[in-house]
Amino acid sequence: MIDDLLKAMKKALSLLERQQEKQILLFHHNDTDGLSSGAVLMEAFNRCGYEVTRYSLEKPYPQVLEKVFKTEGHIIVFADFAGKIAPEISRINKGRNLVIILDHHPAEYIEDDTVFNLDGELHGLKGDRDISASATAFLFSSLLLESRGLSPDSLVHLGVLGAIGDGFFVNGALSGINSDLFKRAEKAGTMRSEKTEAGIQYYIRLGEGEYSADYICSLLDTLGGVAYYSGGTDRGITVCLEGMTDEIREYETSLKKLQNEIFDREKENLSKNLITTGSIQWFDVGRRFEPMGVKMIGVFCTLIKDSDLVDRTRYLAGFQQVPDMVPGFGDIDFRSTKVSMRVSADLTEAIRRGDEPGLSDFLPEATLRLGGFADACHSLSAATTVSIGQERDLINEAEKVLVKRRMRNE
Repeated sequence: MIDDLLKAMKKALSLLERQQEKQILLFHHNDTDGLSSGAVLMEAFNRCGYEVTRYSLEKPYPQVLEKVFKTEGHIIVFADFAGKIAPEISRINKGRNLVIILDHHPAEYIEDDTVFNLDGELHGLKGDRDISASATAFLFSSLLLESRGLSPDSLVHLGVLGAIGDGFFVNGALSGINSDLFKRAEKAGTMRSEKTEAGIQYYIRLGEGEYSADYICSLLDTLGGVAYYSGGTDRGITVCLEGMTDEIREYETSLKKLQNEIFDREKENLSKNLITTGSIQWFDVGRRFEPMGVKMIGVFCTLIKDSDLVDRTRYLAGFQQVPDMVPGFGDIDFRSTKVSMRVSADLTEAIRRGDEPGLSDFLPEATLRLGGFADACHSLSAATTVSIGQERDLINEAEKVLVKRRMRNE
């Protein structure tokens, strides 16, 4: 389990150390787990003398990968995604670059001396319970820093943050590697906890201040999601490494106002926009969520999944069109729509009991049947992309796969 993962990390580090190249292309997700992963890795690489060019992606889209892997002789690092598509990355890389994937989603094993898929799921760890992407990124960074005689303890709290942001708790508390890293951060004086009736409340020190970890996660998700196309992820990295500023507090207020206005308008019209099929309720916001990033369709689904606005016995799916650009990377002709799926509390229990298929059991397969893109799916939350105009087709394919999965389980 953890020993096997660390062994794989040391193998990747051994090759990294032999590279003459000192420039790193770092791609990370734009939520709390992704931003904290990006912050940990960027800081660790910088301390070890590497020059880092960082990009925040909502997904490692094929159109982006095609551009990235036209290069040769580079060091390319992915954090909080790409574990599932390691075979595809190996195919298009063709041994030309050193690729390191630090993920926690269900992943595919790959035998390639130039592509290292360092995903806990491949080593017996549960990515939605035991280890987050930021914890994975910290473990890798810790080995890197210690190999240079440097202490990683000033970064360990960021390795904990991703699990809190993703809500990976067992009986109200962190578990597995996430819990181990919290204890290490507690010893370092950068985190503490308090027992409450609802579970453990975690606190984190960033810069000169202490904050509720829940608040920081909410802030990072807002910066990375609502403001994805307006510099929000850069501010998120700043919060992780330097703490809060008055400017960021004011910016957060304006972003929350924008989010609430868009979400309230959508909720008012949801009843006429919801479509119900056999096991799924779905809706399509098109471009109505702009200027927010497409992460926000998942946030909206999470907001309403246990409300009276939806049928809580069905899987919930929302579609949002993907803008044809990536901040800092340039214009890309996506022509895609993103689907985010969530499940209610009642359906969550049924999935955990094994009575119902999880989202990762059917959404990726349905997406691939249509030639879409699937990566980073969990059983309780999942997202993929298909071409604009394939929304109804995807729901139909998902229903077919669900029937097949249920027949297997009988």
